[in-house]
Amino acid sequence: MHHIGEKHSSLKGRGQRRPEFLTLRALTLLLPSLYSAVGANRVRHFMARRKSQTAPRSDETNSSASTAPSSILRVGPAGWSYPDWAGYVYPARRAKGFHEATYLAEFFDTIEINTSFYQPLSPDHAAQWIDRVAANPRFVFTAKLWQRFTHEISSATSRAGAADERAVRAGFDVLRAAKRLGAVLLQFPFSFHRTAETIAYLSALLKRFADYPLVVEVRHASWDSRETLDLLHASGAAFCNIDQPIIGRSLAPSAQATSPVGYVRLHGRRYDTWFSDDAAVPAHERYNYLYSAEELAPWVTRVRKVTERARETFVVTNNHFQGKSVVNALQLISILKGSKVKVPEPLRRQYPELEAIADTPAAQPMLFPMGKGSRTQ
Repeated sequence: MHHIGEKHSSLKGRGQRRPEFLTLRALTLLLPSLYSAVGANRVRHFMARRKSQTAPRSDETNSSASTAPSSILRVGPAGWSYPDWAGYVYPARRAKGFHEATYLAEFFDTIEINTSFYQPLSPDHAAQWIDRVAANPRFVFTAKLWQRFTHEISSATSRAGAADERAVRAGFDVLRAAKRLGAVLLQFPFSFHRTAETIAYLSALLKRFADYPLVVEVRHASWDSRETLDLLHASGAAFCNIDQPIIGRSLAPSAQATSPVGYVRLHGRRYDTWFSDDAAVPAHERYNYLYSAEELAPWVTRVRKVTERARETFVVTNNHFQGKSVVNALQLISILKGSKVKVPEPLRRQYPELEAIADTPAAQPMLFPMGKGSRTQ
């Protein structure tokens, strides 16, 4: 889908500067006295300013801080309530009043709510979570739509009725009213192939929830089409760019932006467990994957492309087992923003590679300094 995405890119270029250049040049030739009075420096300053606004920056593909100035980039993990995060992301011993969302909001400007996928988010919980992240004014949630609308579909007809829609809206509306809802994710399974029926169903669903900033995640390659992007663009919905194990007709990585919201989700690359139905394999093993720096690099480039086209971009890491999603999210923030970041103390002890991007020394110096490239658990 990369070739399609290029057609949605910015139209800025040399052609837009030409009329201004000719007009200014004519003035300098016809009015030499005015030119000398005003001063060549002011004209050169004007031309330099126009060039900086229209010409591609030389650091857009190489610099770690190439996000467009007008775009907002938020990176964070999917979910926060995982038992295996104790001693990894969260302190093994938690102080009184400790809450996971409050803790994570110290490090991230977004978290994707995944409990709303399993059941509608209650207004009370939404209000509590808003209070929990209040210390970070930049923080906004994204949230999954209830699976009844995306997974329980028969012949393109969902069993979700008006009461189900009201239940979903009750929680989302609390977040939206507080300006803490960045996007609603419609996550469809691999089995959701592109057919006349599924296109009709998706179109109806997009209209049903059109008042929210919607994001559509599809995983089957049949959706890799111009028609898909056109449908989302016409509906004001975002395309979710995903990283997943490429098995069979799995959707490949992309850098699409079809609405003011850009969205990227990284699921990990556990080929051996992604489609496994072996009851002996724990469910968390599907997301037990840590991206290497080399694997993140192409996604850094894709995220930058998305930020060039979207007003607000979310990057969500879903490889959550033992906090690996938090590790990779912090690494992405450091690369994309070109700065060191605050790192949870428990996590930096489990993943020493975080020392390279931590903005402060470890709270407890290690007994034996680690050599370059070493790793301990």
